[in-house]
Amino acid sequence: MTGTGTATVGAESFFPPLRLQTTSHIPKLGFLKLNRSLISLRSLQIKASDSSNQLRLNVAHDLTLSNSNGNSNGNATGSGTTNLKHLSTIGNSTNIQWHSCSVQKDDRHSLLHQKGCVIWITGLSGSGKSTIACALSRILHQRGKLTYVLDGDNIRHGLNKDLGFKAQDRAENIRRIGEVAKLFADAGVICIASLISPYRRDRDACRSMLPNGDFIEVFMDVPLHVCEARDPKGLYKLARAGKIKGFTGIDDPYETPIHSEIVLKHGEPCASPVEMAEKIVVYLENKGYLHA
Repeated sequence: MTGTGTATVGAESFFPPLRLQTTSHIPKLGFLKLNRSLISLRSLQIKASDSSNQLRLNVAHDLTLSNSNGNSNGNATGSGTTNLKHLSTIGNSTNIQWHSCSVQKDDRHSLLHQKGCVIWITGLSGSGKSTIACALSRILHQRGKLTYVLDGDNIRHGLNKDLGFKAQDRAENIRRIGEVAKLFADAGVICIASLISPYRRDRDACRSMLPNGDFIEVFMDVPLHVCEARDPKGLYKLARAGKIKGFTGIDDPYETPIHSEIVLKHGEPCASPVEMAEKIVVYLENKGYLHA
């Protein structure tokens, strides 16, 4: 959008009225004629553009056009609306707006007779995360509850296939899975995320995405030597041979959770996968997630 008009910037404006060249990139508005129109800008940045005594206005939010009679949308030609309230900038996404729907989270919970949440199972490779996740999903399915398992390896077959295992890639891997898990929980699904997620800050970032209580961290407390003895994928052997770099527990750290809601410890009595999964079911029952 380009044009010339008088910019009003609140009570503490410039001393005389200024004739300003306004520039902003606003999608789907077309070309707007601003002759004899008033531009009211609630939030903006002003930068000198060159020596021609013109100023460039970088519009941040809330632009309204009105004609000399005070009517909104006066003298504006082209398609679209000129009311840009509630537009946001999130990360690299600009001019976006959250659209709400009449079907809300509580409606979906009532339909499914359960409450959505994220069960985040973390631990070393070989600690039994995937086994517990599948056992938990089976138990809840038999009870008529809708679940979905987000397995770390499975996600890397599709959504996260572009990511490696460097620290920044691991952080992005966890962030994406956290966002997907949040959507499942909002839909009313009991989402079971099963992945090493070695860094505490990344797990905490996922926790912060959800309402209080809806992120349930399950720590598979299994010692490294036990996981390495199991070595179901043969990865520890490759890591020890130097054929895999940055492997968690060998040459990359695993940060033990501090405040997990549930800890499943190796060597405890009645520690079969099904019995461990039942402990999670009891927690969900006590917290009210298995009924709406």
